[in-house]
Amino acid sequence: MSLDYYHKLIPIAKELRREATPQEKHLWYDFLAKYPMRFQRQKAIDQFIVDFYCHQARLVIELDGAPHFTREGHLRDEARTDRLEQYGLRVIRFTNREVDKSFGNVCRQIDAVVQEQLIWHRERK
Repeated sequence: MSLDYYHKLIPIAKELRREATPQEKHLWYDFLAKYPMRFQRQKAIDQFIVDFYCHQARLVIELDGAPHFTREGHLRDEARTDRLEQYGLRVIRFTNREVDKSFGNVCRQIDAVVQEQLIWHRERK
């Protein structure tokens, strides 16, 4: 299934790349940019801009800061995840604190999910 997106989001995604949080920069430059599979950052999908996306693994990675920890933020995240899952994507989330305090663990978890996703999609073909 192809991923829809709103063209108006592209300039916003470019701006978000330039204005990345310290945690997004850390995860990108110290892990995902060098990962054996291609990841994209600030990728427009449907009406959203996701933090990181790997097409081959059909995986979205989101980093959550303070705005996500309110009831309203949590409900928005649930609706967003539900919509992205309709495209057959898997969404995983990490807090900024996890990236700051347990970076190696975050990287190992991402790698494990990528491998699971590849196996799952290979078995479905």
